[in-house]
Order: sequence, then C-alpha cells, then structure tokens
Amino acid sequence: MRLLKRLGLALGLGAALWAGHASAQQQFVNVLTGGQSGVYYPLGVSLSQIFAKDIPNARSTAQVTRASAENLNLLQAGRGELGFTLADALSDAWQGNEEAGFKTKLDKLRGLSATYNNYIQIVANADSGIKTLADLKGKRVSVGAARSGTELNARAIFKAAGLSYNDLAKVEYLPFGESVELIKNRQLDATLQSAGLGVASIRDLATAVKIVVVPVPADVVAKVGDAAYQPATIPAGTYAGQTADVPTAAIPNFLVTHAGVSDDLAYRMAKAMYENLPTLHAAHNAAKAIDRANAVKGMPVPLHPGAERYYREVGVIK
Repeated sequence: MRLLKRLGLALGLGAALWAGHASAQQQFVNVLTGGQSGVYYPLGVSLSQIFAKDIPNARSTAQVTRASAENLNLLQAGRGELGFTLADALSDAWQGNEEAGFKTKLDKLRGLSATYNNYIQIVANADSGIKTLADLKGKRVSVGAARSGTELNARAIFKAAGLSYNDLAKVEYLPFGESVELIKNRQLDATLQSAGLGVASIRDLATAVKIVVVPVPADVVAKVGDAAYQPATIPAGTYAGQTADVPTAAIPNFLVTHAGVSDDLAYRMAKAMYENLPTLHAAHNAAKAIDRANAVKGMPVPLHPGAERYYREVGVIK
C-alpha cells in the first residue's frame, strides 16, 4: 500500500514537472507586421526567426496585417507581443484620437525600440502627366488601406498641400501591391506609399512602367504641424528611372509591445534584435538605419521596463 502511495506521489510530481516543462517550452512571440509588399513584413519575418533562435522556448511567428493602426489595436487587446507602427499613429493611439481610428486611449502600449524612417513616396505613371502635388487633382490615387499608417500620412500631406480626397477623381484604399497592379493596368494614376526606401512594391512598378516620383516640398512638410514629420530626400537611383533626388517627408517607425508582456521577454526581444542586426540588414536595406544609440529617441509611449533594463545594461540609458 505504501509502495502504491509512493508510486502515485512520484507520478504526480513527474506530471507536475512535465507540465511545468511543457509550459516553459511555449513562449509565444507573435510579430505584427503589414502587407507582404511593404517593409514591415520582411523585417517582421526576420525578427521572428531571430527570436525563435535566440529566445529560449520561443515559438515565434510573423503575422500579415494592415500595419500601424491594426497592429496597435491588436497589441492593446493582447493579440500579439510586438508590432511595427509609424510615430504619428502611435501618438494618436496613446492619446485616443478617434479621428485616426482609436476610439479610446490605448493605455497598454509600451515601447520597445525606434527603428528606421518611413518616407512618403508618391509615385505616378509618367503617362498620367502628374509631376507635382497639385497635379493629383482630378486623378485616380491609392492612399493605402483605410485607417492604416500610410492613409493617415496621406491625409496629413494632402491637407498640408491644400488638397482633400474630394479633389481626386477616385480614391482607392489599397495595400501597396494591389495599388501597383492597378497602376500597371492603367486603372490608377498614382499611389502614396509610406515605407522605407527601396520598398519592393515601387521597385516592381518602376521596372514595369515609367514612373515619376512626386516631390513633397519642405514648406508642405512644415505645414503638417507635427514634429514626427521631417523634411527628407529620396536619393536619385532609389528606383529605376529616378534620375534626381526628390524632396519628401520622413516619419520614424517604432517597435511596440504591451504591458502584459513579461519584463524578461521584452528584455530578450530587445537584446536579440540588437545582437542580430546583420540578419535584419539582409532582410531589407531600410533596416541599415536601425541604431541602438537612437532606440529610445522620440518614443511617444512609456518604454517597457524589460526593454529599459536592456538599454541601461548597454549604456543607451544612463
């Protein structure tokens, strides 16, 4: 009888240890990205591979989304551990800007790192005759998925330039890849895409048709009235047929997590990312702008304590 009791106790302890071990094995890390033809997606896939390799017991995935706004709402709901977002969308989410698609303040958001800048890239089929922002009047334009970071950028730039969607012949709310296909098929004249330089969708378009990259002058950038928007340049040769530098606006991107993510996981995500930058660089050229020294600059939300621990450890925060 005593033997049976001891055997039962041993089995019980074994089952408990096994359950604890199984639980330790399942550290889920879902990285929220954007459309597959943008920059967030290849970087998110690369990050998920880094996490799977470097974080013990991590089961990491990269999820296709409609980018900034959707990512932030999913993080608030605990349906992801890390997400990419534009600075202005992140600020709007933290403030609960309903016009930008956030009905209430997303108070669970926590910062992990600044990354690279998005550039406003307005690209037209050369046959459309579009050369300036004013030339967009009466044209068919895609402004990104509705309420996405790109679409919020489009509204801001158009407003600063004295334009509204009512001035356009047609407005399409489409991801980058679909916008490009419609321009190729002459069903659209132009697309505004907020992305890192050399984004795959515009590279694809530039090899199919002759394009014009439409300037966003510095005075228009200043009229946006948001410190997140800074004058920038799309260098000549970024896309096939683009022979000159083009002025535009740049907006920072951030990686964001949420308060429900453990300090240990946030620490490990920040550490793994910065210890594997060459892998991110290989995923997309835009990642070469990621610099640990700038990781906490301009962060519109509180930094996650786990990420803060890492940045203090490496001397980014004194």
